[in-house]
Amino acid sequence: MEECKLVLMGFGSVGQGVAKAVAMQKEKINDKLGINIKIVAVADSSSSAINPDGLDEHLLVETKNEKGKLGEYPEFGTDISGVDVLDNVEYDVLMEQTPTNIDDGEPARTLALKAFSQGKDVVTSNKGHLALNYQELDEAAKANNVMFKFEASVGGAMPIINYARDALSGNKIISIIGVLNGTTNYILSRMTSEGSSYPDTLKESQLLGIAETNPTQDVEGIDAACKAVILSNSVLGVPATYNDVEVEGISNITSEAIKLAKENGYLIKLITEVSPKALKVSPRLVKQGSSYDISGTLNMATLKTDLADEVTTVGKGAGSLETASAMMTDLITILRTK
Repeated sequence: MEECKLVLMGFGSVGQGVAKAVAMQKEKINDKLGINIKIVAVADSSSSAINPDGLDEHLLVETKNEKGKLGEYPEFGTDISGVDVLDNVEYDVLMEQTPTNIDDGEPARTLALKAFSQGKDVVTSNKGHLALNYQELDEAAKANNVMFKFEASVGGAMPIINYARDALSGNKIISIIGVLNGTTNYILSRMTSEGSSYPDTLKESQLLGIAETNPTQDVEGIDAACKAVILSNSVLGVPATYNDVEVEGISNITSEAIKLAKENGYLIKLITEVSPKALKVSPRLVKQGSSYDISGTLNMATLKTDLADEVTTVGKGAGSLETASAMMTDLITILRTK
């Protein structure tokens, strides 16, 4: 392969991060692998920009932020959107980062299945379709002899899926326990350090752009539960769906409870547990100074193995370029097989 044509579906924060990452890394990838990467189509929720000869990454970001829609991209903007984009351009890899939908997994599920049917590899940061339809997607990718990569769906820039599959491939992963949501970790960390209330800290995190305007998926544990399902299926090999997870969020945590825990040498963290016997997301007490004692938007996970005992990985769990970095790693993995 001398050239790799990318289609980007979804052009919010993560999609724009992917475009920026491609601009930053494409020369290095060409030098190392001899493959020229170019973006030939990008779609937002209502329009797209399509050019078989390649689109300018910086102009894509500029157009979206200044004009509001990719259909305004000079000369190559179109009203084509959704899955129809995949029928209107020749491409090699779908980079999918549409918003997570835990109700039915769309449009990510349909986009992935369409790309698989066309014989294309897929890289995604999405969680919804994986949490609801992991087995279907995995089987469809295998049936079409294509690669399906989703490192960014769990830990952002924190390596975990590829780490478990590659660096720890000589081990059996027995369980995974960790802090897998950066928003809730930020809120609980601030409540601990500042003594502030949950409502005030949530409002602060929203003003900083750490929490969404509607923070339900994060603060009620839904995001972490999706990640638990993905890890159960992909790392432990234990089939699971979202409905198998026992979920409790942090909205009932009080500053008084955090103060009491702190006085006794403990912290309260939203912990995700993944094992053959348990899929659970809940606030738990952890010891100060332990590996779970991380602050801000950091994520961490401890993988218990049969040979290497416990191995812990840490990294930023959210952010535009941070998430894009995991997607670029998956893309490079695909390119190395070509």
